[in-house]
Amino acid sequence: MRNEVETAPIELNQPSEADLAALPDIAAVFVLRAGERSAYAARTTALRRRVRRAVKLLGLGDVLTSIEYWPVASALEGSLLHYAVMRRVFPEQYLKLIRLRMPAYVKVTLGNAFPRTHVSARLSSKALHYGPFRSRAEAENFESQFLDFFQLRRCQEDLAPSPVHPGCIYGEMNMCLRPCQQVVSVEEYRSEARRVVDFLSTNGASLLASATAARDRLSEEMNFEEAARQHQRSERINAVLALRGELVRDVDRLCGVVVTPALSVAAPCSSALCAPALCAQTVNLHFVWRGAWIGPVPFAVEQMGSSLDQRLREIVDGIETPRISVQERQEHLALLARWYYSSWREGDWIAIDDPARVPYRRIVRAVSKVLGGGAGRALK
Repeated sequence: MRNEVETAPIELNQPSEADLAALPDIAAVFVLRAGERSAYAARTTALRRRVRRAVKLLGLGDVLTSIEYWPVASALEGSLLHYAVMRRVFPEQYLKLIRLRMPAYVKVTLGNAFPRTHVSARLSSKALHYGPFRSRAEAENFESQFLDFFQLRRCQEDLAPSPVHPGCIYGEMNMCLRPCQQVVSVEEYRSEARRVVDFLSTNGASLLASATAARDRLSEEMNFEEAARQHQRSERINAVLALRGELVRDVDRLCGVVVTPALSVAAPCSSALCAPALCAQTVNLHFVWRGAWIGPVPFAVEQMGSSLDQRLREIVDGIETPRISVQERQEHLALLARWYYSSWREGDWIAIDDPARVPYRRIVRAVSKVLGGGAGRALK
């Protein structure tokens, strides 16, 4: 992702009224500057109209010194670039200015001697984060439902285990191992916490596998009553997993790609004020790798010498997990959630459950879909 705004902007110095009138009415991210210390930045789908309006409302007519703008080919590209530009121009206020809301996660606090879960909008170290969810209510509902399969504590207190601890209703209902009353050892409790972590890390596969294996074994033993119970348990697990969307998973394993249109590299004319055109044979690949944005990576379908699958493999093999702070990762995930759960979402989210088994054919079909009929002929 362009955290440092790697792409050079189109820049107009000391722009006149004629220059403003000649700006293309395109989707773009722009920065207006009045001297070295005053700036205004925004993204828009109509550059000329938005810039002229901003200049008028802000009274910049006589003091405007430069305009920088970056044309974008999609709303997703505009959102990511807007974040990067605002982060550079307003390093202390960018989150407030772009109104970036942090999504909710189900967090397992592994740093605690007696791990527990809770819903949080903040990432931290020494914890597993499962999300991002569409809303806090969805995260809380999922947490409540999936904990019924385990005996992890649901209390929020810092435990001081003692045989005289009063306990809670969950312990009385055998829905908690009651570490507060020293019914189990620390290691026994942490073993149950590891089962929770495995469940979330595998998107339920660990628990489903054990339930399915038990059902099949009991069926072979002709114990049909117990086999039916295990089958019902499998159905309950699937019903709980259905409460989360496709995007939700352990954020340490959250990988995927979005295919969007790309702008033509070659300008249609020599003037910097001309409107760039969409490229008929190139798309942008926006990768999310372990919870961090990478890209956009231009991908041209007309290149000769190797198949699309092979070139995609080369791109994926060259991806390295970004070294970013917990705060940056949290912001990247918030940008992903904003796009994925928005009404203006364009393009398909292609999840990569295992980086060793990337669904290349799905990505190729998404490329064909973005490029349309002309791409369909090129991909044959």
